[in-house]
Amino acid sequence: MTVHVRAAEPADVDLVVPLYAAYRAFYQCAPAPADERAFIAERLARRDSRIFVALDGQPPMSVGFVQLYPAFSSLHMRPAWILNDLYVAVSHRGRGVARMLMDAGHALAEETGSAYVTLETAPDNRAAQRLYEALGYRRDDSMLHYVLDRLAPAAR
Repeated sequence: MTVHVRAAEPADVDLVVPLYAAYRAFYQCAPAPADERAFIAERLARRDSRIFVALDGQPPMSVGFVQLYPAFSSLHMRPAWILNDLYVAVSHRGRGVARMLMDAGHALAEETGSAYVTLETAPDNRAAQRLYEALGYRRDDSMLHYVLDRLAPAAR
C-alpha cells in the first residue's frame, strides 16, 4: 500500500468532494453535487476547517478524508477540535487508512496545543467505534447531547 496522508489545499477540492459525497450518502443524505462542491471549496478556501486527504498510487487517487473544526474549551482555556467527518473508500477499508487520517488529526491537535479532540458517530457504526476506542477515545456519558436544528434549512 502506498497510501499517504496530507493536508488538503484549495486546489484539492476535486480530490475531496467525491469522498465527501460518499460520506453524506453513508449517512443517507440526498445527493447535492453542486452544494457539496461549494461547501468543500469554501472550507478549504476559508480554512475554517482542516481537511486531511489520504492518497494512493500514481497518479494519486483520493481514498479517504477527515475534517476537523476548531473549537475552544472554556474549562481548559485552550483550543479544541471537533472531528466531524471521517470517511474511507470501501476499496481501502481495513487497510489502516482511517487510522492514518486520525493520526493526522491528532497531530494537528498536538501542534495547536489543544485540550482535546471530540467526535460523535452513529450508534450502529460499530467499525468506527472500535477504531476510536482502539485509539484511546472513551465514550463520554457525563454530559447529554442536545441539538437545535430547526434553525437550519432542511437538508436537500
